[in-house]
Amino acid sequence: MKKLLSRSLSALLVASMLVGCGSLSGAASGSAGAGSSSGTATSGASSSTSEASAESASSGSASTDAGSAAGTEVLRVGMECNYAPFNWTTTTETDTTKPIEGGDFADGYDVVIATKLAEATGKEVQIVKLDWDNLILSLKNNQIDAIIAGMTDTPEREQEVAFTSPYYESEEVMIVKKDGKYAGATSIQDFSGATVQGQMNTVYDEVIDQIEGVTHQPAAETFPAAIQALQAGAVDGVVSELPVANGVVAANSDLAIVRFDEGKGFEADTTVSVAVRKEDTELKDALDKALSDISVDERNKLMEEAVERQPANE
Repeated sequence: MKKLLSRSLSALLVASMLVGCGSLSGAASGSAGAGSSSGTATSGASSSTSEASAESASSGSASTDAGSAAGTEVLRVGMECNYAPFNWTTTTETDTTKPIEGGDFADGYDVVIATKLAEATGKEVQIVKLDWDNLILSLKNNQIDAIIAGMTDTPEREQEVAFTSPYYESEEVMIVKKDGKYAGATSIQDFSGATVQGQMNTVYDEVIDQIEGVTHQPAAETFPAAIQALQAGAVDGVVSELPVANGVVAANSDLAIVRFDEGKGFEADTTVSVAVRKEDTELKDALDKALSDISVDERNKLMEEAVERQPANE
């Protein structure tokens, strides 16, 4: 759910053709969004990162062509590989990982879901590591076939892509200093006067203005950057989705999660869905069918397992 893309940046990125694989050295989400569950985008991607992204995407396409030539139908799935527990990068191959460019592997809830959906539709999954800002552009430019990256279905995004039914529903929370003045908060309005940050172009950044009197810190380009700002004392809270927050707090004993009382939290969609091209109606229908065969209990179990195995530094 990690995330809500800004249209203005999309225009800038299209103009400069900044699409493709590129690692986010700090985590772009949730998203968020990001999403969490959740979205990201502005002129945050530097020209050097974008050039690397374009080169990586070309390599990914070449790999797909090779697979097709061998008679294997491939489902190219884009994600950040930097938004644990939804997706992250690792150097260790396991039974839940998939290879990505540069000799590394992708793991996480999104990777497992992508694998299950590919298998259910008779395809072989290929994970393509991309900057969050490049995901929708890469999908529209046929460099990937689907986005499974904690992305929330929004009216703005529906103008560009189509979405399946949700594959996970989360909860919006606040990450704070464990010994700080906001650790006992029960309402978002308890953060009135606080400095709060979210990830760029995600729902977690947009909802901050629901807090009256808040100091809305300019969005962090990546989620890890927001956490670093919190630990450095530059902000008082970081908006997150619960699974991501659980992983962050497990790895950082100085941080804590604030969950809000019923009716006192943020008003926002906390689901995440798979994005495909609008014209790919057959693929969308097949993915929806495959998702319908994965129970809510199984989805929650897969997320719990992803949280348990994510790297401590994610």
